[in-house]
Amino acid sequence: MNMMTALGPQEEATDSAVTPPRRLVRAARWLRDGLPSVGRYRRYIAALAFPLAAIWGLALAVLAFAPDRYDSTMTLILPGSGVGGSINLESIGQASSSTNSAFASSTLSPTENYKRLLMSDRVTGKAARALGEEPAAFPQPSIKLVDQTNLIAVQMPGATPEQARARTEAVRTAFLDALDALRSDEFATREDADQARIAELDAKVAQAQQKLLAFQGRTGLVSLDQFASRISTLDTLKDRERMARVSARQSAAMSGRLAATLGVSTGTANRALRLQSDPVFTGLLERYADIATENAEQGATLGPAHARMEELQAEKSELLGELARRGNTLAGLNRATVMKFADLAVSGNRAALFETLMTRDSDGAGSKAALSEIRRQIGEQSAQKGTMVRHAAELTELTRELRVAEAVFSSALARLDTNKSDPYASYPLVQTLEVPSLPRAKASPQPLLVLGGAAGATFLLLTGFLLLWLRQPIIRKLLPNA
Repeated sequence: MNMMTALGPQEEATDSAVTPPRRLVRAARWLRDGLPSVGRYRRYIAALAFPLAAIWGLALAVLAFAPDRYDSTMTLILPGSGVGGSINLESIGQASSSTNSAFASSTLSPTENYKRLLMSDRVTGKAARALGEEPAAFPQPSIKLVDQTNLIAVQMPGATPEQARARTEAVRTAFLDALDALRSDEFATREDADQARIAELDAKVAQAQQKLLAFQGRTGLVSLDQFASRISTLDTLKDRERMARVSARQSAAMSGRLAATLGVSTGTANRALRLQSDPVFTGLLERYADIATENAEQGATLGPAHARMEELQAEKSELLGELARRGNTLAGLNRATVMKFADLAVSGNRAALFETLMTRDSDGAGSKAALSEIRRQIGEQSAQKGTMVRHAAELTELTRELRVAEAVFSSALARLDTNKSDPYASYPLVQTLEVPSLPRAKASPQPLLVLGGAAGATFLLLTGFLLLWLRQPIIRKLLPNA
């Protein structure tokens, strides 16, 4: 019994060493060995009091004294499509104008440019002056570019909802006015450059036109149609020369044939016709024919010494003298020749043939004269042909130079007009997707956020101090052999 009693404590010690203590016992031992002594808690509380008071004091100060702030928002959108136009000018040229989308370039972003413009002093200063505020005290707008879109979100703060919305509207108006001013400045700059270019092109057109007019006045060659007409005239003259040559030969052949048939020359026939056309000579000739006939009839029964025969002979001699004098006066012929023509002119048929002979002779003379004149003109035109070819080549060059200058000038004018049709080429169009809003709740201060922030700061502070106080037990627990 005593042995069992003596062995009891040892067995209990062995059982206690083998059986692990309960959780509550381990926690009690950890708190007993790990927590600091009671005397140190006053120092801990004093160390925590100041940072906790600072955290909650700042939170309460923000809630009590921070001014209210309201945020007004608006959204701008940039349409991304380009435009294009084309003008065709008949017989002059073509002018086309196209504007690529503002978002076609991978290196340039119009939304980034507009973001910088919205935040510039040019916009904020004008918005502040529009509201009667100091530009230096005017807040900067908060800009957000929505990814994968052409949207620009703008936010402006204010002490009241109305002030926030008024500031946002003032920024929007100032921004659009700045864009208009930039477009106007670009337009004026381009206009000056275009006017200078137009004046230069106009001077070139005037110079080309002056050269063409001077050439036309110097040479008399106005157009290529005139040159073609002159060449055609030369061909026409050659055709007329061939026809005139044929006509002259035909008239000469007919005239020679009639002269051979009648046995007279054209000069003889001409004189005969001249005598025949004279009424006095014709009358004398008819009177002479009657006397000669009567003389022949009386001579058959009467002798030469008969008084009637002598009277007829005397009258016949008198008529011959008158015919000779008249023939000499009209044609400058002697008596024998006049009598010969008188014999020729008696026959009416022979007179008609004489007229035909003279007509053919006249036609032949006219054809020869025309042939001579045509040949002279052909020679003159042929001599000028080389000069005309050179003049035509020069005229072509001058005309082409003038047309090119006019085409470039007209195309520049048309291009200038088409460029004016798109004022949003450099600064894309901006539209208001969402107008400035009137805030319904203030943006700051927000009590829940302030109190939540203070509570979070308190939790972090207590956690930090707790880890600082319990660092030794934790280190012994993690590193038992240290």
